[in-house]
Amino acid sequence: MTSTGNSDIELEDLTPRRASATAPAPSTLDPVSAYWAWSTAALLGALSAVFFAFPRFILLLSGEQRTELTSIESFFARHGSIWLFAVAVGLVLNVPHSSPADILLSQKEETRHPLLIPLTVASSTCAFLAYNDSSVGSLSTIVAGGSAVIGIWGAWAWAFGNSSAVSKKTGADKHTSAFIFGNKSSASSQKKEWVKQRNTTK
Repeated sequence: MTSTGNSDIELEDLTPRRASATAPAPSTLDPVSAYWAWSTAALLGALSAVFFAFPRFILLLSGEQRTELTSIESFFARHGSIWLFAVAVGLVLNVPHSSPADILLSQKEETRHPLLIPLTVASSTCAFLAYNDSSVGSLSTIVAGGSAVIGIWGAWAWAFGNSSAVSKKTGADKHTSAFIFGNKSSASSQKKEWVKQRNTTK
């Protein structure tokens, strides 16, 4: 009788410990990191706007007695400002949050890399500008090609790389459609087939 009572007591003690171990830890907001991220993003955004709209500001900082930038200086000032803005946006997107909705979202679905969207937009913009800039010779071709690869790959990952776009029931890609051509591999067709098989097995 005594051993039975002791085992019951042990089971009652282990149950809350197991529940507390599996409970998700709440995310905490670090105000110092948040203020640093917002301040740094504001500074980089301001520098980006100045270098993009007024690239000759570089001459004022360097102290050179010139009034015009060379072609390569203008090229790097323009593209550097775009990447500075992308980093600023990335910092804002990575500011820590502590709302219950963010904890719930992180548990239910996988999130993309926080820098995917800003860097994809920045590289696509750089590729477009470099492709239409012939003042720096083959440098614009190299920058346009490299930026285009990053932009196209990032756009594909943005649109199709998320695992939430794949149906958990049928495994079909939700981006596909049976409209016009009647694609049998589309998500809607696969779901209809899955429902039909499920009804027949009942």
